[in-house]
Amino acid sequence: MRQAGRWLLLAAAMVLVPQAAYAQKKKPHKGANAGAAAAPAPTPVDADADQAAAPAAPPPSADQPAAGAAGDTSGASAPAAGDTGATGGDTGGMDICQITPDAPQCAAAKEFDLGAEAKKTVRAEIYAVQQEYVIKSGRFEIMPYFALTLNDQFVSHDAPGLALNYYLTQVLAVGVNGNWYQGLNADSDFNFQNRRAARIAVPLNEYQFSGDLNFTYVPMYGKFAGFGDFIFHYDAYVDGGVGVIRTRPIPVIDPDNRSFQWSTLVNFDVGIGFRIFFNRWLAAVLEVRDLMYFEKIENLKVATGAGAQDKTTWYDPDTHFTNDVQMQVGLSLFLPTSFDYRLPK
Repeated sequence: MRQAGRWLLLAAAMVLVPQAAYAQKKKPHKGANAGAAAAPAPTPVDADADQAAAPAAPPPSADQPAAGAAGDTSGASAPAAGDTGATGGDTGGMDICQITPDAPQCAAAKEFDLGAEAKKTVRAEIYAVQQEYVIKSGRFEIMPYFALTLNDQFVSHDAPGLALNYYLTQVLAVGVNGNWYQGLNADSDFNFQNRRAARIAVPLNEYQFSGDLNFTYVPMYGKFAGFGDFIFHYDAYVDGGVGVIRTRPIPVIDPDNRSFQWSTLVNFDVGIGFRIFFNRWLAAVLEVRDLMYFEKIENLKVATGAGAQDKTTWYDPDTHFTNDVQMQVGLSLFLPTSFDYRLPK
């Protein structure tokens, strides 16, 4: 019986020796941080037997030092709960706006000087698509001007004039204009010197007045800058019509015996003009107009005897096509002076 008991004790010892070996702690590797082994043991706390035990924290790995270890010299602490940094993500302690300041989420972080922004001048009347500066539809235009002859080197036909137009639409108008020439017709110095030096006389005519019915079309308008920031608005137009003109020859071939009466002739006119607006009802006007008509001039031949008093022999038997090109400079006034924009609904 004693021998059997000894064998039982020997068998039990052989079984318990390996279990004690497994319960020992594993030794760290040679390359592992020695600070991991120096971690303090957890402080024992009073635990309630009825409460579940808290899960133990996983041990640190060999490649990552434990928090608070002697080998950790970075000084960075773990962020508190809910602290996600300036950009809402874990950036390892660095603000992403320092790396990429142009990121969309960084736009709100820019600071503005509200005082400087409030002092800036705001030009509220500048639009991406601006309406037409002057509304002409349904308005009257009064245009006083002065006309100067451009193409006659022998005699000038300067005249004051007045045009009245009514705009049926924004670009189309109908109106009348008239010029008064009498008293302002003048023989040029060139013609006087030519007659005295070469004994050559050139037939001349003088005008009394002219009047025309015209249609005006405005195909273009715009604006340009001048005098700094001042904006000039302009438009260009063409016009044309039909009317009458009263003329008579100036006796230069036989002035001692000849005198002429005024004749009323039909004329046609075409012109092109340019307006620069100072405001919404006043503008400066420059226009070039051509008055065209068939004219009767003095006969270069002088009849002798009783035929010298025959007035039919004083006129040249042929009629001559005449162009009187004028430059007109004046002002344009639109009435009424104010208007309302009618915007589409």
